[in-house]
This record gives sequence, structure tokens and C-alpha cells, in this order.
Amino acid sequence: MTQRVLILEDQPFQRGYLANLFGSRGGVQVNACEDVEAAIALCACHSYDLVVSDLLMPGQDGIQFIQALAAQPRPPRLAVASTASRRMMASARLMAESLGLEVLGVVSKPVAAADVEVLLEALAQARPSTDAAPAQAAVLPEPDARQLRQAMVDGSLTAWFQPKKSLQSGRVVAAEALVRWRHPQLGTLTAGSFLPAICRHGLEGELLRMMLEASIKAQARWRRQGFRVPVSINLPPHLLEQSDLPDELLAMTLALGGTPGELCFELMENSTTRHVSDFYAGACRLRMKGFGLAQDDFGQGLSSVHNLVNTPFTEVKIDRALVSGCARDPALHLTLATIIALANQLGLVIVAEGVESDADLAVLRQLGCSQVQGFLISQALPPEEFTCLLDDEAPRADEAAQAALR
Repeated sequence: MTQRVLILEDQPFQRGYLANLFGSRGGVQVNACEDVEAAIALCACHSYDLVVSDLLMPGQDGIQFIQALAAQPRPPRLAVASTASRRMMASARLMAESLGLEVLGVVSKPVAAADVEVLLEALAQARPSTDAAPAQAAVLPEPDARQLRQAMVDGSLTAWFQPKKSLQSGRVVAAEALVRWRHPQLGTLTAGSFLPAICRHGLEGELLRMMLEASIKAQARWRRQGFRVPVSINLPPHLLEQSDLPDELLAMTLALGGTPGELCFELMENSTTRHVSDFYAGACRLRMKGFGLAQDDFGQGLSSVHNLVNTPFTEVKIDRALVSGCARDPALHLTLATIIALANQLGLVIVAEGVESDADLAVLRQLGCSQVQGFLISQALPPEEFTCLLDDEAPRADEAAQAALR
């Protein structure tokens, strides 16, 4: 299968050099251009698998190009090759990823043949892009509050579960509950298609209760098959402004036969309380009720070391922006090492999100990360498929007998 690569580089020698490096690989077709306008025009006319862009260019620069690239309906994957500082390239990467682009790597010039091999390997391993998600987002009309509530009641809005694997045992040890909508016309929709509407209509509290109930019921099903699986549930921090929320969540958990110690609420980084006292009060009271508590998306947005140290978290989830590419980016590697060392000193379970390559997985294992989740492990699954995954991973009788003899 031929991979199409576009190179944006204003220096003629560098442009030719990069074109030769990529073009000498079998199955790679290369185009190269010297300015942003030409690159955007080519992307509009052709479907590229990868765009390799410089940052420091006269006229429109690489940052402006990335912004324009992200505005396209189906943008290609991106790599950055520049003489800019590592921190500037890391910042450009975060900007690109926040715009929805998939960044395969950042490379310092002069680019070596080995760098090109790594990028092409990452391109080969990247999960196939699908046309379904953009089409869903384009045709899904804005649901109103009545439609969303009805979907919660009739089970169309439901919880799927993404497994978390231990880096010690290699087995599934926990799961994160993620909402999906089995839409009657559009099929299964991911949260990005409808979660903004849930937020606009003020239904996050109702969604939280629905996800809690679905998680407890799934745990009961798994227990009947011999598995105890802790489940994490997303909780927008602004809901902690409701002072009796911890009491309500505990009462609901006990009434449904759940166990607080097997449930963990992930405090999302994209919202906060109007008064910081509500945040700390709610966090403390959730822990006092026996629930686990995680800082979600650590390393991005509103999350901070201050909160991590001073809130009674039991778990920290490292944002995918710090995980993806850590094997080939020294700055990301150093940042991860610092975060993991701190979290280990605090006695926290450390979960890395967005793990999508064997190389990144190896780095996380070497640095002492506890658990991982991401497409390399598994996508989110309906409860029945998650059960099959647990069955597949269960030790066979002969393995158990051998372990007993050790």
C-alpha cells in the first residue's frame, strides 16, 4: 500500500534532502513545497497520509500552517521537523493535538534516516482513520434535553468499558466507564458527538448517576463470573458544588449492591467549582465515603501539581498528550519520569492514557507506571464484550495449578 507524504520546507536543500529520505523508502510517494499556501492547496486536492512541516519559515509560519491544516475536513497525520527548541516543538505538538490532529512525532534537524524510519513505522502502526466519526458529527442534529433524557431512560445512552492493564501482571485489573449512544439512525456514537449537548442542557448530574448505576450492574455481572473489576467514572468537578453529592452517591451505590472501594471518580480537568472550597470539600467527602478518587488528564488544562499533592487522590491519570511519542521525544520522557516518580512517592496508582505504540508502552514500564489504557490495549467495549475479554485473560486450570506449586 502506497503512503503519500507531503513535505513543507522553505529551504531548497533541506526540502530536497527530506524528499530523498522519504522517497527512497519503498511504497512512499512524496510531494514537497516551499510555502504554506502551496501546502494547503495540495492538501485540498490530494489525500495525504502524513505531512512533515517545518516551523520557522518566512511569511506564514508552521504554526499557522498547522492551524489551517486542522480546519480541513479530514486532515492528514502530522510530523514536525525543525531547528526550533525542544520546548517550542513540544508546544507546537500540544497545539496541534488540541486541534484534533494526530501528531506522529517531532524531529530536530538535521533529520536522520533513522528518524524517517521511526515516523514511517509510526504511520504504519497508526490505527486506520475512519470516515464514520466525521460523518456522524456532521449529520447528528443537536439533541434537546427531552431526547437526551429519553435516551438515558430507554438504555440508548449506555456505559461501555475500556480496560486498564497492569504493567506488572499484564492482565486487565480495572476499567473506565465511557458513555456511548446507540442511536436508532446513526449507529453507535462516541461521547464527542453528544456530550457538549448534555453539558449545555445541564444533564451532567443525570449522566453521572446513569453511569454509576450501569457500572455497578456490570460489576455484579462480572462478579458472578468470578471477576472483581474496579471501575472509574468521570465526574465534572463543578458538580461538587452540590454539597450532598457524596452522600447521594454513597446511598445510590449501597442501594444497588455496589462497593465504594471498587468505584473511583475521575475529577475531570475541563471544569472547576466556583469556590475552591467546594472542590476540596467534595474530594475529601468522596474519599471519606470510601470511593477512590483520580486526577484525570494530569498534565493538561486545569490539573496541577498543587492539586495532586493537596487533594486526597488515590490515582493519577497521565494525559495522552504526555504519553504519545514519549519513546522518541526526550522532553516527554523527562516529564513522564518526573510525574511518575512524584506519583509513586505519593503512593498513587498511576494510569497512562492513550497508549498506542509498543515503544511508548516499554518506556512507561521502565519508568514505573502502574497501569495503561489506550487503543494498543483495547478500545472501549460493551459490557458483554468486556466480559469475554476477562474470560480470555482468566488463567487456565493448568496455569493455576503450576502457580500453586511455586
